Amino acid sequence: MSIFEALMLVCFGLSWPVNIRKSWVTRSAVGKSLFFLIIVEIGYVCGMMNKVLVRFDWVFYLYVLNFLMVGTDVLLYFRNKKLDRLRAEQEQET
Repeated sequence: MSIFEALMLVCFGLSWPVNIRKSWVTRSAVGKSLFFLIIVEIGYVCGMMNKVLVRFDWVFYLYVLNFLMVGTDVLLYFRNKKLDRLRAEQEQET
């Protein structure tokens, strides 16, 4: 069992709901980095591949959960980027 790996993923995983909520509430992509989010997603994919190819255990599901949370934040990034653009266009009109 990979207890320390699991604890690392739990610690990382606790931060994503906070980040998702912030993205949802602020409705802005200002201060967000799509590059960072994609790098994190690649890291989680690598962790999942390791679990599938080397030693599968229950920690795989923590990788999947974290991957889905970051994916949610990526989707919110695109929504918020569009909202930022619409706000900027409205400000230009006035």
